[in-house]
Parts: sequence; structure tokens; C-alpha cells
Amino acid sequence: MHAILLGIHFLLAIVLVVLILLQHGKGADAGAAFGAGASGTVFGSRGSASFLSRTTAVLATFFFITSLTLAYLSGQKIERKSIAEQNLPPVPAKTVPAVPAKTAAPSDLPPAAPGAPKAATAPAKPAGKAPVSAPGPTSKGSK
Repeated sequence: MHAILLGIHFLLAIVLVVLILLQHGKGADAGAAFGAGASGTVFGSRGSASFLSRTTAVLATFFFITSLTLAYLSGQKIERKSIAEQNLPPVPAKTVPAVPAKTAAPSDLPPAAPGAPKAATAPAKPAGKAPVSAPGPTSKGSK
């Protein structure tokens, strides 16, 4: 509906411009009005309206009607609900198993840019048994 009305409005505008440019203006007889005795032609009444002026008036009326209708239609807002307001079933949450973070080995890192300072890296720990710390001195029952 909106697109059809907009097309009609566009065609009315083009036809109005053409009709207005085809008409003979009031000021075209200004030279004759000041010297030839036709005193009523510049600002006076024109007598009967021509076919072009009547057609222009009718098309201008339709143009105004379509303008007002398009303005009214553009002011009407369709209220859409957001996804949060719609009654949708809840989506079950995905459970992600807890995985310990992998430490990056020096071989996994991208190569440094030439001229960039070298970053200090910690020496890699050998795989195998973890070192066992010696138990500290214990005191039993001395009061």
C-alpha cells in the first residue's frame, strides 16, 4: 500500500511540473499592459480558467492528499516485541567441562618480529615427578 501510494505521488509530482511549465504565465503580457491599453492583464482577473489551469488545480489537490496520507502512514509505528519480551521456551544452557588451562610452550608462541626485544621466558619444567620438599622441624609437646 505504501509503495503504491508513493509511486502515485511521484507520478503526480512529475505531471504537475510538466503542466506548470506548459502554462502561459500572468506576467507574460506585462509589456502590452503598460503600453497597449490592456490594463487588466497583469494583476486583474483572467476570465475563464483554461483546461491546463483546471487540470493543474485538480492534480495539485491529489498531490496534497497523497502527501498527507504518506505523512500519516509514516507516523504509524508497528510495535515489535523484542526477543526478550516474547514467550519463547528457555534454551538449555550448555555445560562446558572444566579443563585446566594449557600453558603455552615456547614452541607454541609465534615468532618475534625482527628488532623486537626478547621476552624473558621461564625454563620449562621436566615432566615426571614433582620435587618433594623436605619436612621442616616439628616440635612435639614442649611446653
